[in-house]
Amino acid sequence: MMTEVRVEKEIGGRVLTLETGKVARQSHGAVWVRYGDTVVLVTVLSAPPTRDIDFFPLYVDYRENQHAAGKVPGGFFKREGRPSTKEILTCRMIDRPIRPLFSDDFMDEVQIQCMVLSSDNQNDPDILAMIGASAALTISPTPFQGPIGIARMGYVDGQLVINPTHADLENSVMDMVVCGPAEGVNMIELGGSEADEKIVAEGAEKGFEVCKQIIEMINELAAKADVKTGSYESHVIPEELKQLVEDKCGERILKAKQIAGQAERNETLKAIRQELLAELCPEGDEEPQYTKAQVKEAFYKAEGKIQRKLILDGKRFGGRATDQVRPLAIEVGVLPRTHGSAIFARGETQTLVTATLGTPRDEQIIDGLLDEYKKKFMLHYNFPPFSVGEIRPIRGPGRRDIGHGALAEKSLEGIMPSAEDFPYTVRIVSDILESNGSTSMATVCGGTLALMDAGVPISDPIAGISIGMVSDDDRYVLLTDIAGEEDAHGDMDFKVAGTAKGITGIQLDMKARCIPQKRIVEALAQARKARLDILKQMSEVLPAPREQISTYAPCMLTIKIDPEKIGKVIGPGGKMINKIQDETGATIDIEDDGTIFISCVDGDGAKVAKARIEALTEEAKIGKIYEGKVVSVRDFGAFVEILPGQDGLCHVSELDEGYVKNVADVCSVGDTVRAKVIAIDDQGRIKLSRKAAMKQEAESR
Repeated sequence: MMTEVRVEKEIGGRVLTLETGKVARQSHGAVWVRYGDTVVLVTVLSAPPTRDIDFFPLYVDYRENQHAAGKVPGGFFKREGRPSTKEILTCRMIDRPIRPLFSDDFMDEVQIQCMVLSSDNQNDPDILAMIGASAALTISPTPFQGPIGIARMGYVDGQLVINPTHADLENSVMDMVVCGPAEGVNMIELGGSEADEKIVAEGAEKGFEVCKQIIEMINELAAKADVKTGSYESHVIPEELKQLVEDKCGERILKAKQIAGQAERNETLKAIRQELLAELCPEGDEEPQYTKAQVKEAFYKAEGKIQRKLILDGKRFGGRATDQVRPLAIEVGVLPRTHGSAIFARGETQTLVTATLGTPRDEQIIDGLLDEYKKKFMLHYNFPPFSVGEIRPIRGPGRRDIGHGALAEKSLEGIMPSAEDFPYTVRIVSDILESNGSTSMATVCGGTLALMDAGVPISDPIAGISIGMVSDDDRYVLLTDIAGEEDAHGDMDFKVAGTAKGITGIQLDMKARCIPQKRIVEALAQARKARLDILKQMSEVLPAPREQISTYAPCMLTIKIDPEKIGKVIGPGGKMINKIQDETGATIDIEDDGTIFISCVDGDGAKVAKARIEALTEEAKIGKIYEGKVVSVRDFGAFVEILPGQDGLCHVSELDEGYVKNVADVCSVGDTVRAKVIAIDDQGRIKLSRKAAMKQEAESR
């Protein structure tokens, strides 16, 4: 029987509890994490690979069971389906800080499963899942070089807030997640509302202090659980093979790495590698000294070693300076029938971005642990294989595509106008046409331009850039606008997006173990310089949103009515609203608060529909003259319909200036008359005067 172990600590005003040994005891590590009334169970299993591979197969699964929040899933089957976007993004957020903390020679399969068991709708379970994953790995036999700590930081009313609740985040300038081992930060994820670089740096520093508290808790849990370290088969590349590859190919790789063009450089390196494989792994040799996988890995490491030395010696592709952005090529309005479009190219990275303006019916409904809500702004990112010269099946967006799109979306959503100012649903699509470094930041730039081309009144333009790093024991270099190979062989990918005022999005990933606080500050400053340069060049092409939206976008009008009159607009069984839509060609959407959205490709149709609704819901006003139809005649007067569904009585004494003996002498049912509202009683009954209307109109002539 496993010993049950529990540790707890107050963090951010709430108690964080870690438990192990009670549940899921057939896993290699299981931790029950509780914070407030949110509970997540995280398990870890590892096993030797069942196939010949040359990578570390780490699988992360995070699921938010709706019963955790007391909800029944929607749909026909009434059970959880494929992972949601939130779940996929959390899987990525768990994977990214953990993966660098495994040795390069470890290739056992590792699976981390995170199950949300209880949600209080205040404390987001994603942080608990990350803490649980770090703890479960630490108490398992896997050679995890952790633990890591995790903290969420907000900035509310001028103060940094540790692990802000959902309510706190509604008023927060930023939503920042900070992770890292005891030595420093190795991941930052941030969505912000033009947060100042100083606030972001302070948030990272304070967040890391919280991370160290989490690490202490996990170490205490591991000590009490008496963890036994397991063994594994090392897949290390023989040192003599590494040296052999350097001796045979080092000089040629060095020359190839200094070729400016990506395609020519890649083809040259590919040819060198093929020659090496043919020599060391000849066809027909049943048992070569080294496998093809070993030779390829040794060649890759030789590439990285040579490239890193070149960078540290001040040599980049094309002779670029360390803080230099590659040349930009920007076009807007490139597609004739889309509502907004742009091509943004930075060096050999190119994206085509389109913006589509839709109606409220196009909003995305999000049904997760929190109350159901709607999204009016969406960004979707596509990475077709031709963008990197590959042939492979297209099977929809993968986790990387969803992650890149989410980063660009949260970077841009802070500049979107309010629904009151701009009632359209907006969808951006980024199709990567060519990839060589930071396509997500190119998507941010292209997305801004496409929005402005569509006439969306954004508050400020946004640009993004990635900062890389190469370091050794004595030196380090920060690189602006890293290319693909600089990313692959470098230590860091620090993506920063924002306006001229501040930061709206960050994604920091490390291949090295961590980054010191001083370099975070330097990287933010270097990213700001590049961002301002890109924004300047973007403004030269399109300085502000277009004054008019595309003629191909639907005309959208908004009116607000008394919610009690919604029934009049809809009519019995929807008869009235359907009639208006059929006759005008408009689409009408009504919110519970009385807000009505009217959209139509034909602007005149929207205006007619608006006038019809206003007439249906208009309140009669004392002193106003209306033209109405006589709907009933009585001995004492005539009832006149002055507004749809609203009748008023014109007493016989108010029908004409002289004496009227018989109402039928003045008007009959179906006649059109003009009458002035002279009174409305407490019960809403309307009194009309044809005589007063005639007198007023005569005086005004």
